[in-house]
Amino acid sequence: MPGFSDYLETALLNATLRNTAYASPATVYVGLLTADPADSNVVAEVTGGAYARQAIAFGAPAVNGTAQRCSNSAQITFPQATAAWGNITNFGIFDAAAAGNLMYSGALSAAKTIANTDQLVFAIGTVTVDLD
Repeated sequence: MPGFSDYLETALLNATLRNTAYASPATVYVGLLTADPADSNVVAEVTGGAYARQAIAFGAPAVNGTAQRCSNSAQITFPQATAAWGNITNFGIFDAAAAGNLMYSGALSAAKTIANTDQLVFAIGTVTVDLD
């Protein structure tokens, strides 16, 4: 289950408790990480080899046990790697295609080593964010 970043925690607390406006991004992007960023905005994101964050769309929240869950509503296909990307252990959801802020992060169900010519795909419903 993804965790909130410090950036998003601050923004949501200010918006809900201090009446400080928070403008949600029009598009969010999923990125691939080679380490767990915890909830900081310091990430070990893949670079080079044709890597690029991918836009991700989520369906409406639905009950999942005691939590509310949003899941990706379309397949996410990263470009074919033109160089090794390394061992991907985590993903991040960002508010921009490059740079920007980490909003959520989570561990992959199993780490995946991406070699030259590999292509990573997330099926529909496999990238989830829960709030409990």
